[in-house]
Amino acid sequence: MRMRVVVALGVLVVAGLGWYLFRPERLFIDRTVSETLPTSASPTGVAAPVELAAGRFHSVAHETRGRATIYTLPEGKRLLRFTEFETSNGPDVQVYLVAADDAKDDATVTRAGFVHVGALKGNIGDPNYELAADVDLAKYRAVTVWCRRFSVNFGTAPLAPPAPRS
Repeated sequence: MRMRVVVALGVLVVAGLGWYLFRPERLFIDRTVSETLPTSASPTGVAAPVELAAGRFHSVAHETRGRATIYTLPEGKRLLRFTEFETSNGPDVQVYLVAADDAKDDATVTRAGFVHVGALKGNIGDPNYELAADVDLAKYRAVTVWCRRFSVNFGTAPLAPPAPRS
């Protein structure tokens, strides 16, 4: 009888730990975010953000699509914005700027180095992330959606400056 209780408790602990690590419900639950791109009003009109760099996401470990754009806001702050973004949900998914031109695998992210931007706000939609003032955009040239729990690169957007206007 005592052995059955110990085995039952062991099964419950393993099941609970498995749920905590893998968060299987997130495979079926999407989180949509719909933030707007901030603008500023001034006496001369509306000041629009200025695009510094942008790129389209490509899939690595999970299907990922959308656009990542870095803007300078009129008050001087920098903002990373995802638009028409979609990826898988998962446990402990983060947004990193990577010190590489692109990250087509997991090793590139860890080898090249990265700056943590923040936790992924949602796996679908248009989220904004404020960037620290000291982030060197000449060094960090790609945006990666990264699962910290399993060290997996979901998808990456290589960033490039906008084309000159003619």
